[in-house]
Amino acid sequence: MPDKKHKPERITPHKDKICKRCGRAFSWRKKWERDWDAVKYCSDACRGEKAAETDALLEAAILELLAERGRDKTICPSEAAKLVGGQASRHNWESLMEPARAAARRLVAAGRIVITQKGVVVDPSTARGPIRLRLSNK
Repeated sequence: MPDKKHKPERITPHKDKICKRCGRAFSWRKKWERDWDAVKYCSDACRGEKAAETDALLEAAILELLAERGRDKTICPSEAAKLVGGQASRHNWESLMEPARAAARRLVAAGRIVITQKGVVVDPSTARGPIRLRLSNK
């Protein structure tokens, strides 16, 4: 039996990752040192939350609204929330606003759309305040 030689330590680059659930970028942390390659979620809350049917509906609504408007037009995430939640009551669609923004971030990560503020493309993880969604030029 040959002598066992230790394999050289593989150093994983500490690049930012995109959360599979919410679509936000997150950075390497010391507590993830051993399993950084396996980390997929930014927090325990995202890891514990299962994909809901409304997530797929919101993504489809965003793409449908953008396709109707054309490549150079934008929409607000609230329009997708109203389409999915119904416009009858503000309470129905207002609770879908953060899931609609998360759906938009996932679509940005997939390269389907871009997020803009005041006409300028912004990073979806750091965008605060009102945003607009537009089809990607790709």
